[in-house]
Amino acid sequence: MATLLGSESSCTGGNRRICNGSIVTKFTASKITGQGFSRGTELPGGLLQERDKRAKWYGIPTLLQRLYESSHPNSDLSNAHRFLKVLSSQLSVEAMSFVTEDRKTAQESSFPNTYTFDLFGGVHLLVEILMRPTLTVQTTNNNTVNDDLVKDCLSVLYNCCICTEGVTKSLAARDDFVLFLFTLMTNKKTFLQTATLIEDILGVKKEMIHLEGIPNLSGLVQSFDQQQLANFCRILSVTISEPDVGNDDKHTLLAKNAQQKCNASPSRAEVNQVTLLNIPGFIERLCKLATRKVSEATGANFLQELEEWYTWLDNALVLDALMQMANEEAEQSSTESSDESSLATSPLRHRLPQSMKIVHEIMYKVEVLYVLCVLLMGRQRNQVHKMLAEFRLIPGLNNLFDKLIWRKYTTSNHVVHDQNENCDCSPEISFKIQFLRLLQSFSDHHENKYLLLNSQELNELSAISMKANIPEVEALVNTDRSLVCDGKKGLLTRLLTVMKREPPDSSFRFWQARAVESFLRGATSYADQMFLLKRGLLEHILFCIIDSGCTSRDVLQSYFDLLGELMKFNIDAFKRFNKYVNTPKKFQTFLTQINSSLVDSNMLVRCIVLSLDRFENLTEDVKVVEVLSECCLLSYMAKVENRLSFLFRLINIINVQTLTQENVSCLNTSLVVLMLARRKAKLPFYLNALREKEYAEKYPGFLLNNFHNLLRFWQRHYLNKDKDSTCLENSSCIPFSYWKETVSVLLGSDRTSLCAIASYIDEPFMDLDRDVLED
Repeated sequence: MATLLGSESSCTGGNRRICNGSIVTKFTASKITGQGFSRGTELPGGLLQERDKRAKWYGIPTLLQRLYESSHPNSDLSNAHRFLKVLSSQLSVEAMSFVTEDRKTAQESSFPNTYTFDLFGGVHLLVEILMRPTLTVQTTNNNTVNDDLVKDCLSVLYNCCICTEGVTKSLAARDDFVLFLFTLMTNKKTFLQTATLIEDILGVKKEMIHLEGIPNLSGLVQSFDQQQLANFCRILSVTISEPDVGNDDKHTLLAKNAQQKCNASPSRAEVNQVTLLNIPGFIERLCKLATRKVSEATGANFLQELEEWYTWLDNALVLDALMQMANEEAEQSSTESSDESSLATSPLRHRLPQSMKIVHEIMYKVEVLYVLCVLLMGRQRNQVHKMLAEFRLIPGLNNLFDKLIWRKYTTSNHVVHDQNENCDCSPEISFKIQFLRLLQSFSDHHENKYLLLNSQELNELSAISMKANIPEVEALVNTDRSLVCDGKKGLLTRLLTVMKREPPDSSFRFWQARAVESFLRGATSYADQMFLLKRGLLEHILFCIIDSGCTSRDVLQSYFDLLGELMKFNIDAFKRFNKYVNTPKKFQTFLTQINSSLVDSNMLVRCIVLSLDRFENLTEDVKVVEVLSECCLLSYMAKVENRLSFLFRLINIINVQTLTQENVSCLNTSLVVLMLARRKAKLPFYLNALREKEYAEKYPGFLLNNFHNLLRFWQRHYLNKDKDSTCLENSSCIPFSYWKETVSVLLGSDRTSLCAIASYIDEPFMDLDRDVLED
């Protein structure tokens, strides 16, 4: 006691008020230093009662003392449960206010009861009670930790986590407790509370847990019904995603490359992904969850009803709890059923609007789609692709598209988020975005992209190839027709339909364009392009860029990228472009949009340069010659001064220290311009033009030194990354060997070579950033 209260050996009566220092201050210090009392229950009961009213503790320390005394091993835990219920009622009020009001940083002043509960050792005591079965043997029914006691312990711990700063982190630091929580998920009665607490804890845990360390994980997952599995996906999303570094400097390619050197072995997230894929039936069940049908909402007030519920159902625990009440009152068996129609018979039907049930399903689908999307982008991508195709994920989503995924009244003008970034969107919006991300990941550089079409649309692609007298692409020929979409329209066609209806600045446009672009990426397919051109996609994109008044840089960038893939090497697309952009004013508006941000539009610039080069070599084709002479876009790029202008700016807007995955394309576009010049023996002309530009700007060496450093980085970055090199080759139709050879020539040290950058930098201005790539 002297440790906490000062040099006096005891304090009695009125002297307690003048003991050395505040109980709270000294208790807080003892928790930090580990010296002194380990819990508030060690303080004298009289002292606690006397100070209680003045300190506004509302009897919490005294109740904790009684809870502690009644929860010893082999004691009657029914008494302990009674004290815990009293405590729970005091804490739940604060937790509910935190959920239903604007969430703010947890502070002592906002939530005094949970703060007091934690200060006097309540959190530590509940952890002890929960884990006691793993440490001792219960001898009677009264001293066992029953389901109701577990549920109340978990609920109180969760309340403390959301209301008191530091509680979640302290629980996350206890690996034994975190792994123990997973064992509680085997009990359906305590599953909901356990899952919610685990989700909160893993969200702040410094190190990602090893899923393989969870006892009998495979058996645990296989024991879940579909609702439990959907809830478990919220937990899994934290364990399989690479942590967001949260610092712009860390996003640079220079920093990423350095990090990859230090972490050559698979990351913990990648190991966890493999662990999940090894669980029998896991992917199949996720596909069923993602594609199962839900009851359809009716009535004109659906959207308003949904939004009203969402304003206070921000916390999944509240929503799940209400749905659980409905299920329990309907006396649903533990046997899982994929049909939610049984909810309609629940006595709670009049208290649970139809929209709430739909939101409930949508929120789970968001998490399921997220997990599938992460797995699709991982190292086991081909294995995941094979399973998603086999379990008919795409046809299932196609069947849900009109009734659930995309309804015409949903709008979105929120800021575009990254994959791992927290988002405060409504469930409806999050669902659509996650769906589009999944489509993007599914189609990107993979032959399974043709599963997004139905049989009639596949036949249309074959007919386009036959009419153009070109062979069908191998991936189309090999597509298993039994796994493609059903119905009158495939998923890609449905997506194009809703894409055209979106408001100009809707952020959905960004994700829609990314999903469609991913279908075109890779080796250019004339048939794929014509399939989309016939559906008016090019005219829609040009309208968005030129006539719609769209100002969103994210949306414009996605449309520039899509336009580039749609037009590349396609003479019909350039002819259509010229038909739409039929006035000097329209063309100037288009150029202004391109020039306003080359980082956003450089992929389109690359497409035009590559296409022009190919068309100029097809002078015997009458159609090509006609379009070359008439198309304003091709005529503009054919002028060498315009190509040089783009080259100057592309090199000038990036440097090694600022290169990211987002802007490295500017470096590759500048390389494309110079590779095509080299093919025509004009590389010295372009390098000399760069030198003259430097002197005109009275800054000798600033462009060429920067470009030299960029190319040195390019060698380090791409010569060790097979996937990136394949992408460069497929997208440009230039062999990667020619890319490497051109870079080597440009970096040549022979100052007499007319194709070496070094020949165009005067000695006093050479290599200003000599150590830029040094580790």
